[in-house]
Amino acid sequence: MRTRVIAAVLAVAAALLSPVPAQAAPSGDALTWSVAPSGPKGPNGRSALDYKLDPGATITDHVAVTNHSKRPLTLRLYANDAFTTAGGGFALRAGNAAPTDAGSWIEPAQSTITLPASSRAVVPFTVTVPADATPGDHAAGVVASLAAATTDSAGNQVSVDHRVGARVHLRVTGPLQPALGITDVRIDTATSWNPLTLPRVTASFTIVNTGNVRLTGTPSARIEGPFGLGSRTAAAPAIPEILPGGSLTTTVTLDSVPPLFHESLTLDILPAPADGRTIDPTPARAVSDHTLWLMPWPHLALITLAVALLLAWLFARRRRRSRLQAALAAAEQRGREQANATLQKEGTA
Repeated sequence: MRTRVIAAVLAVAAALLSPVPAQAAPSGDALTWSVAPSGPKGPNGRSALDYKLDPGATITDHVAVTNHSKRPLTLRLYANDAFTTAGGGFALRAGNAAPTDAGSWIEPAQSTITLPASSRAVVPFTVTVPADATPGDHAAGVVASLAAATTDSAGNQVSVDHRVGARVHLRVTGPLQPALGITDVRIDTATSWNPLTLPRVTASFTIVNTGNVRLTGTPSARIEGPFGLGSRTAAAPAIPEILPGGSLTTTVTLDSVPPLFHESLTLDILPAPADGRTIDPTPARAVSDHTLWLMPWPHLALITLAVALLLAWLFARRRRRSRLQAALAAAEQRGREQANATLQKEGTA
């Protein structure tokens, strides 16, 4: 049988957001463990490992690794870089991928840990910021992982890496450049043949964090016809945080848009700091302008039909009038012919 290695998705939604025990184990196994920010004596209630450090600075901190299982666990401890997934999630690079950013600045005191059943250990680690580290936000995670063997549906031996970790947010002091950009815009229109149903316009686009601060924001869209007629505005749900260099795709839908032929569409998003803290300078709004043709096909079809019916009625009316005039002319001609015939008979007599 062939052997493959699969890295399980990091349990970010729960395990990297809070110290609540997070389950991470092969299917059917009772192994569970958690990783939480900690002080020297145990978890201290922090939701993440959050630092603001100068280039060249070094600090020591702790994570608490807890075995919630009823049997011993041996876990691998390491740190790696974080990234924003296409759907806006917080994830870490695979365990076999070497870190190149903040993950490489974090060094746990030990690379493996064995925990007896229902026990906890506090593990120190150091964070050393390089002297040439770029200013702004850098994200990573401190991970406890367990590789387990299983068999897939094809009968192959598979090694699955189950990971639970704690988020690390590190801001290197220096000039901040908060900025988002809008790219890869795709505009779709949907027009019903029911003239009472106005078209729907859907804009899908990618929001890119082009700055050095993790950001969030609420995307919106505005569409209007010539001279500002028929304007419509819609907002999408607030996006999750986007790490510097990260991106995600979102969609804004505008319903009941008046079809006024040539339309202007403006997409925008006002960035906001993901951690709620004030950023200096204040992030500028990202704007992307587009034009599209929105044809009122049902209404044009109705107008065309109405014009065709009018022309048909006018043609039929003109034809009836022509026939009537021809009949009258024929009747007058017959009357004259009959009168002439009568006069001729009387003259002969």
